[in-house]
Amino acid sequence: MNQNNNLPPLPATEDEWRAKLTPEQFRVLRQAGTERAFTGKYVDTDVNGVYRCAACGNVLFESSSKYHSGCGWPSFTETVRPEAVELLEDRSHGMVRTEVRCARCHSHLGHVFEDGPRDRGGLRYCMNSVALDLETET
Repeated sequence: MNQNNNLPPLPATEDEWRAKLTPEQFRVLRQAGTERAFTGKYVDTDVNGVYRCAACGNVLFESSSKYHSGCGWPSFTETVRPEAVELLEDRSHGMVRTEVRCARCHSHLGHVFEDGPRDRGGLRYCMNSVALDLETET
């Protein structure tokens, strides 16, 4: 797997992030938005590779951990390594959830829930497609 070697420097300001990202990426990644269910490009993808943070390139998930949860967003059972993401309590929208952010650039990726496949650890990392870039295996 291609690790995080030679990643470009991170933008220093929100204006620099806005210039780097599409408006939808900025809304999700930098403002903790959510794309509509079943609209993301990776919901039904079964291609082998690694999923990187769309904002900074940090490696987050391997395709072997992806599964079809039926929730409308790409779902994974585990991160590529625990330190790839940071988990924060999210009390927005009248709910208590666990937000998943990229550990490198602190961008919002989605949420993690404890309703995933029990035989694979029981977690469901529910991610926004727009927050991910798939680097396919060659």
